Amino acid sequence: MDETFGIESPQRHHGGAHRAPIRYVVIIDEAGSAIARLFLASREQVGEIDAGSEDVARLVGGRPSVRGASGAEWDRALLGHSAAERAAAEVYTLDS
Repeated sequence: MDETFGIESPQRHHGGAHRAPIRYVVIIDEAGSAIARLFLASREQVGEIDAGSEDVARLVGGRPSVRGASGAEWDRALLGHSAAERAAAEVYTLDS
């Protein structure tokens, strides 16, 4: 029997590049509830959580928002949302 007692040892830490930081938080309506979509500077979505969560409050706390994500730069990122949902969205830009 080995010394791990059935518990897998943690993986070695890799020294590779880390994921880029989140740059935008878009709070938008989806099927009647607000969600927060997390985007990189390239507007690639990397996460989605309930907009009412404490994590979202911490992320955007004290930051000003811009109403609407109707610009062409958001077309691909918010493809599944209607024009009305995009116009009502709150966009927060985080520090880089």
